[in-house]
Amino acid sequence: MNRRDAIGRVGLLLGGAVIGAEFFISGCKSSTSASGVADLSKPEIIAFLDEVGETILPATSSPGAKAAEIGKFMGVMVTDCYTADDQKIFLKGISDLDDASNKKFGKKFMEADAKQRTELLTELDAEQKSYTKTKKPTDPNHYFRMMKELTLLGFFTSKPGATEALRYIAVPGKYDGNFPYKKGDKAWAT
Repeated sequence: MNRRDAIGRVGLLLGGAVIGAEFFISGCKSSTSASGVADLSKPEIIAFLDEVGETILPATSSPGAKAAEIGKFMGVMVTDCYTADDQKIFLKGISDLDDASNKKFGKKFMEADAKQRTELLTELDAEQKSYTKTKKPTDPNHYFRMMKELTLLGFFTSKPGATEALRYIAVPGKYDGNFPYKKGDKAWAT
């Protein structure tokens, strides 16, 4: 083997390693969901979902859904865990919710005040409950049910939800099946 062939082969091996590494690294990047649905990590979508979550679980003596960054959570869960059909329903639900607000109040959801938002989401919740009762297994899910479930899941599994809205004792700890309960105590996070 001459020097020129050796350099060519080393170049081929190193080039293959670089190209292979780029393939594996780029395989981990995701700007859209698997179905090609729009990116739910856009700031305006996150802000919208934060406001929906905050309307469902507002801040009181404990933090609200916005403190748990519920918009980011919803975006990640829908993009990474939902089927392509449910992703499309969820994304369309964002515009449907805005349209419902515009129809009812003459303004978009983000422009509505807290009372109007609560009134609208209460109506949507009643709508999704009646839809779910009559829903066949092959029927699509209701977008507001998805939003509400993700809000509850995201909030109560977040640090503010688990440590401030619920009672929390760090695990590991001993099990005490006879722990005293007083009426009005918060539920346990762990």
